[in-house]
Amino acid sequence: MIRGDLWLDGRVLARGLRIEARVGEWTCLMGASGVGKSTLGRMVAGLPVAALLQGCLRVPMGPVAVMGQSDQLLPWASALANVTIGARLRGARPDVARAYALLEALGLAGMADRRPGALSGGQRQRVALARTLIEDAPLVVLDEPFSALDAATRAAMQDLAATALAGRTVILITHDPLEAARLGQRAYLIGGAGSRPLPLPPGPVPRPLDAPDVLAAQADLFAALMRPLAS
Repeated sequence: MIRGDLWLDGRVLARGLRIEARVGEWTCLMGASGVGKSTLGRMVAGLPVAALLQGCLRVPMGPVAVMGQSDQLLPWASALANVTIGARLRGARPDVARAYALLEALGLAGMADRRPGALSGGQRQRVALARTLIEDAPLVVLDEPFSALDAATRAAMQDLAATALAGRTVILITHDPLEAARLGQRAYLIGGAGSRPLPLPPGPVPRPLDAPDVLAAQADLFAALMRPLAS
């Protein structure tokens, strides 16, 4: 899916990248800040970046949805209007019935008319997730979408996302070893020397927080992050 050298401002951020993501699975990108994880995510999504990949990038045909750490909700618009903003920006008729159904499925029944200022951080991220899901994209890029949430809300959002995105191809950029151990079916550590695969537990996602193999994988992933790939 991603192979080659990632350059920025005349220097190599990561050399010899080799990242393979399977269709219908979650692939986690991990590594220190500034190694190019978010840049790669934007490249996958077809968004403009200042960096250059000397190599190849192959993604499935079709639209790509992106959800980031910031919910980026319009503060003057209702939750419903925020969920349907994509269709309205394209000049298409929004699927209001589906937007209501998504809000209800994500635990926001009765909140469609609320503006972001009247919602908690977790509720705003649920609106952002509904906005992502309504696009019905086969490929979804999640760039640290839950990192600003408290631990309990983060775990609940991980569960919701795993259920809602079942069957999609998901690229998850995360600094959280437990998040990767719970959600990842493949994971890669990215650094100046390229990328290497990281071990994850078997089985479907989301994996239980307290499962022994999840806790062991969390420890292994944390140890790997402490040993970055030098250039």
